[in-house]
Amino acid sequence: KGMAGAATATAIDAFGGAVNPAKMVFVGDRIDFGADLFSPRRSVSRQGETVFGGFYNGGSDSNSNYFVIPEFGYNRMINPNLSLGVTVYGNGGMNTDFNTPLAGPPFAACGAARANMLLGCGKLGVDMMQLIVAPTAAYKLNQNHSIGISPLLAYQRFKVDGLQAFQGISSAPANVTNLGYDSSTGWGVRVGWMGKLSDSVTLGAAYSSKMSMSNFDKYRGLFAGQGGFDIPENYNAGIAVKANPQTTVAFDIQRINY
Repeated sequence: KGMAGAATATAIDAFGGAVNPAKMVFVGDRIDFGADLFSPRRSVSRQGETVFGGFYNGGSDSNSNYFVIPEFGYNRMINPNLSLGVTVYGNGGMNTDFNTPLAGPPFAACGAARANMLLGCGKLGVDMMQLIVAPTAAYKLNQNHSIGISPLLAYQRFKVDGLQAFQGISSAPANVTNLGYDSSTGWGVRVGWMGKLSDSVTLGAAYSSKMSMSNFDKYRGLFAGQGGFDIPENYNAGIAVKANPQTTVAFDIQRINY
C-alpha cells in the first residue's frame, strides 16, 4: 500500500499491481509480504417507528470488529528495462454481524422470535470479500519514464442473512437472503505511467477498468441485474517530492466510479 496509501509516485515496494504497475521497473528484485489490521466499528439504530407501537425502535452494534487483510508482492528484473512480477491483495473484506434483536413482542413474520433491525428474522449481517491477483509487466521507455500493465484476476465471495423483509418486493424472492456463501469471478486491467521529472520530483498515474464479474446466482433477487456486482473502474494520480535524502513527501488522489 505504500506510505499511508500514497503510493502512485513512489517505487519502494512490489505492490505496483494494486496501485501503479509502471513503478515495478524502478523497484528491482524484491519480495514483500504485508497485512492490514482493519477495525471498523459499525452500529445501527432505528427510531420513529409507530406502526407496531414503537416496539421495534432501538439499536445494535456489530459483533465483528477485527479483520486481517493480507497482501503479497513479487518483482524480478528481466533486464535493466523490463520487469515481471505479481501482486496479490484484498480489495475489500469485512462483514457486519448484528445479533441483538429488537425489544418487543414476537414478530409475526418470524414466528415466536423477535425481529432484527430491518424487520427480518434471526441474525442480520453481510459478509463480502474481494481478492485480486495482478500479474505485472513494466517497461522503461528511457532512464526516467516507464509504463506498466497488470491484468486483474478477481474472486469475490458474498453472503447475507436477515433480509426476509425484502423478499416481498423482489423479482426472485427465494434468492434474497440466508443462502450461505456464493462466489463470483471476473477480470479487468490496470495500466500506469511513472516519470521522474528531476532528482527530487516524481509523478505517477494509473487507470483500472471496470472488472466484469460473473453473477451471484444465489442472490439474483437481491442485486440488480440478476445478481450482478461488478468492481468499478478507478483512476489515480500522485506526486512524490524528495525534500532531502531522508524525507519524501507524497500526495495521491483517486476516484472510484461506483
